[in-house]
Amino acid sequence: MPPISLGVDARQGRAAQWLYDSRFRSIVAQALVVGIVAWGFWYLASNTQENMARRGLSTGFDFVFGTAGFDISWTLIQIRTPAPYIDVYKVGIVNTLAVSILSIVFATVLGFAVGMLRLSNNWLVSRLAGWYIEVLRNTPLLLQIFFWFIGVFTGLPPPRQSYQPVEGFVLNNRGFFMPAPVAGETLWITGVAFLAACIAAVALHRWARARQAATGKRFPSILAGFGIVIGATGLAFVATGMPLSWDVPKLRGFNFTGGMTVPPAFCALLIALSVYTSCFIAEMVRAGIQSVSHGQTEASFALGLKPSWTTRLVIVPQAMRAIIPPLISSYLNVTKNSSLAVAIGYPDLVAVWMQTSLNQSGRAIEIVATTMLFYMTCSLSISLLLNVYNRRMQLRER
Repeated sequence: MPPISLGVDARQGRAAQWLYDSRFRSIVAQALVVGIVAWGFWYLASNTQENMARRGLSTGFDFVFGTAGFDISWTLIQIRTPAPYIDVYKVGIVNTLAVSILSIVFATVLGFAVGMLRLSNNWLVSRLAGWYIEVLRNTPLLLQIFFWFIGVFTGLPPPRQSYQPVEGFVLNNRGFFMPAPVAGETLWITGVAFLAACIAAVALHRWARARQAATGKRFPSILAGFGIVIGATGLAFVATGMPLSWDVPKLRGFNFTGGMTVPPAFCALLIALSVYTSCFIAEMVRAGIQSVSHGQTEASFALGLKPSWTTRLVIVPQAMRAIIPPLISSYLNVTKNSSLAVAIGYPDLVAVWMQTSLNQSGRAIEIVATTMLFYMTCSLSISLLLNVYNRRMQLRER
């Protein structure tokens, strides 16, 4: 009798140990969630397929190799004519990435500048920066896009009365025209020299930082690296016979031909996204800088650092730990907000794929799924890169 009691008690003790183990409970909970989600996807997919088969609707991605019955107004890549749906999808992705990446770059530069001006000791500069932020971030983005497209770029003069401040650069209601580079056969050598010079400049900058940390002596690594890049690239370019020419736009008839053309819709969307997002980034920069203790500034002044060095070497690196996490959300919003381009006719992914291609092919599930896949991939990639940078910027305990 006692041995049986001991065995039962032992089994009950092991069961209780598993039940009260937080790691075991978390694994079981995660497995249940994964199972429920997988079952939900299977149910939706099977139910959708059954309903479509009942109505005689075909499924699959074979339609992407069929010919699209429409032309795309502006592309950054060369596509076949007539274009298949797969090329339409590529054009939509490239056009969306182009306006999103440029908007992120311009919004970051403008946002940091406005955020610094917001903290200026000059009353007028600080108030102007504050009004810039409050007015623009509280105005809907779609209205700002319409303002720039209809109120600014559509109101520009026609091609014959174009603004041409510099030869080859033209602005009118048809868009912005600029010279297009025409590469020679040996231009790749200059590209290789540029990449090698950039690697050397980065290596020099890392060496200078390590040397400063060890000895306290500064080395002008930024200026030296810039000189290396310019010198090496220029030397390779001249040594190979300057294998680069320019196709300058010229007025022929009622419009300019040649060169590179940027449509008004792209310009309006780029400016609206950059300005709107810069307001939020400016507030992140202001809050991040104010989160740094004022004692850091006083300590740097006590060590003899100039105000510009204090800002660049002491304040901003510490403020970035508070700026980066919300900055990720702003970058994600830029990519998703670019879909508003459909309102002004810019051929982004939503316009040429989710709208025109969907109306012609009728493949709603496939087109919606591939569109969601693109935006999800962009969002996850931005989050991954900035989270890696964020981990590098965080304080590490020793």
